[in-house]
Amino acid sequence: MMDILLTSDVEIWCNGWENLDATFAQAFNRYIYGRTKHGDYGLEFQTRSLQERDLIGNFFVEPLFSYRFGLEYLTEIVGIIRAQQQNTELHLHTEWVDEITPPLISECNQKRQHLRYFNRSEQTELIAAGKQRLIDAGAEKPCAFRAGSFAFNQDTYLALAANDIFVDSSYNATQFGLSSGVQPHKTMTSAFQEGCISEYPMSIFRDGTGGLRHAQLTACSFREIETILWQALEAGQSSFVFLFHNFELLNPSHTQADWITIKRFEQLLDFLERNKSDFPTRSFRQMKHITNTDKDIELRSKPWQTALRYGEQIYRRRYR
Repeated sequence: MMDILLTSDVEIWCNGWENLDATFAQAFNRYIYGRTKHGDYGLEFQTRSLQERDLIGNFFVEPLFSYRFGLEYLTEIVGIIRAQQQNTELHLHTEWVDEITPPLISECNQKRQHLRYFNRSEQTELIAAGKQRLIDAGAEKPCAFRAGSFAFNQDTYLALAANDIFVDSSYNATQFGLSSGVQPHKTMTSAFQEGCISEYPMSIFRDGTGGLRHAQLTACSFREIETILWQALEAGQSSFVFLFHNFELLNPSHTQADWITIKRFEQLLDFLERNKSDFPTRSFRQMKHITNTDKDIELRSKPWQTALRYGEQIYRRRYR
């Protein structure tokens, strides 16, 4: 048996930082509801799809935008997640910090893209502000955190502990994990304990070309996903972290349904529903304190499965 942590990063973007007030309402509907002429394929569709199959998802919600546009929008997001009995956790994209009045921290007169660009004290304040905002919007007190773009560092762990958050899922060996200062000179692929913080890294694998990829809906074919899940189970891995976003079932311009990723999403959920005894989905609240780190396991997909993904990606470009 291997615990599956289905994680979704829930965030809103206005396609630039100019004229935010004029574009936000449309962006909210596009990113949160995923409205297309063929139906809605956003957050509500995703949470309902999980609930219908009795699967558990962990939705890392970005709350800082609501300090600019109003708590009611964040309350709407939290309500969608809770209505389908899914879990709300904390996500921060610090690109919003300099857009907020009154300021959340003293030095915020320029845009700093990543949480790691803030010192420990500032990170502590921003995490506190995000945590409280989620609670004010009707969420349970978050127990887990993920930095926007996985851009965290060692200070993040201390800032989380100061806010009584002891689970993190920001480590991604394909992005900022190796330069985070956490477990230096190692490539972490399995859950580990760092002080009082339990870290659940993004699950990664080598595709048919030998390249390193993380397990994300838009980054893998379903055949790759299926193969690496069975490999991880057979190797004795204790947990597996999978990623998608609230807007990931739309094309890159977020104007049409992306039938390739919708099919992958439904194939993944159907697979997990059929194989619950081997791959139970869990919330971070259900995960225990990590006492033993799994051995490093190199997961690999097959060349033909990667080739299939390339074909799917070429097909997807028709709908950009």
